[in-house]
Amino acid sequence: MTRNEMARMSRDELMDLILLQAQQIGVLQAEIEALRQKVEQGQKPPTNSGNSSQPPSRDWKGNLPAERKKRRRGAPPGHPKHVRKLVVNPDHIVEVKPRVCHICQFDLRHESSVLMDINQITELPVAKAEVIEVRRYAVECPGCGHGQLGEVPPGLEMERSFGARLEATVVYYRQEQHMSYVRTQAALQNLQGVEISQGGIDKIMQRAGSKAMQEVQVIEQEIQQSAVIHSDETGSRVDGNTWWQWVFCSLTAVLHVMRFNRSAEVVQNVMGKHEAEVWVSDCYLPQMQAPAQKHQLCLAHQLRNLQAVVEQDPSHFWARHVQILFRYAIHLHNQRQKLSEEAFWNRVVRIERLFDQLLQQNLDPPAARRLQRRYQKYRETLFVFLHRTDVSPTNNISERHLRPAVIHRKVSGGFRSDWGARGYAALKSLIDTARLSGSSPFDTIQNLFGTPSLPLRA
Repeated sequence: MTRNEMARMSRDELMDLILLQAQQIGVLQAEIEALRQKVEQGQKPPTNSGNSSQPPSRDWKGNLPAERKKRRRGAPPGHPKHVRKLVVNPDHIVEVKPRVCHICQFDLRHESSVLMDINQITELPVAKAEVIEVRRYAVECPGCGHGQLGEVPPGLEMERSFGARLEATVVYYRQEQHMSYVRTQAALQNLQGVEISQGGIDKIMQRAGSKAMQEVQVIEQEIQQSAVIHSDETGSRVDGNTWWQWVFCSLTAVLHVMRFNRSAEVVQNVMGKHEAEVWVSDCYLPQMQAPAQKHQLCLAHQLRNLQAVVEQDPSHFWARHVQILFRYAIHLHNQRQKLSEEAFWNRVVRIERLFDQLLQQNLDPPAARRLQRRYQKYRETLFVFLHRTDVSPTNNISERHLRPAVIHRKVSGGFRSDWGARGYAALKSLIDTARLSGSSPFDTIQNLFGTPSLPLRA
């Protein structure tokens, strides 16, 4: 609330505001006192997703309080009703007209009628796979005596056992829906009526992975030429060993790579001799050694690290002040288009001046000192996003692209072979890059297998 807004408030409104703030201060003081007692007793605050890089799935989830359980379900009062929009050109139209009068049994079939209501029902047709038998004939030319074989249309190649759409469905189930071989078999049998062995599924995945690896080279070149690159990594299990899945993101491309180590060598192999203008990542050393003119530290990670310091020593306000400053900088970045250029840069100068003052403070808590030394070392990597419109203050882009890989790892338990891991990464690169341009994952996969066998062409 600004000073001008407070000046327009009445005396009673100001008193209500002060009482509310006093109540909130009392609650915060009680929380601080409780945390202080835990610290004095040697109890460290529990690690969770709010004060560390621990995923939310590992947080302790207590029972809902009674007041939450009594909360009204459904849309809030006054929420506008939303209904499905009618399709302009439906596939089928069913005319329902009275045939006979239920009172006097008069024949109404030839009487004029008035349209009273329209309802559209979306249904799936019976999804039964069709078997296409291709009979290829040979003819001996009477003119020259040479034998000629019939030319097989695209999608009906003689070496095929499954059509492109069916193969794409197999890959989609495995890659995007994280389904096991057994569940993929069951889905194909129950939904499409297709009998396929696990070996057949495995061969389809190998073909898809091999073709994806060939196309990934283009994505890698696009990443190398990008001005701003976001990068992150997460663990993966490959043939019983710990590997690492790395992701490199730009505005137009996403590259996933599987490597057996987590060193800076991976970044060097991906980037080659190229250098980015800005590299956005967490504070992991190999990421900070990436070839780039500037680095931007992920402020979301820093806010969580600062929260851990706040919970360890609630009476010390340095970490709180840095949190407030980082959040304000992110807010300023999001509101940039609504401010004049002069107003924006005045706020940027003020943020950096206040932050430099915080870096000069003498701190006692060891955890706070460690963060202060980190920010002193990486001072030039914290507010790059305020000086460039194409840089984000967080690395959430990379984390969003890695999240499905974590789900895949948890559901499947990992990969059985090197080629399975590398094929997954190549397919993920193609799918995520295509999604940036509006293409669906299924269409992207289907393009790897060529022309669908159906509908048949003359």
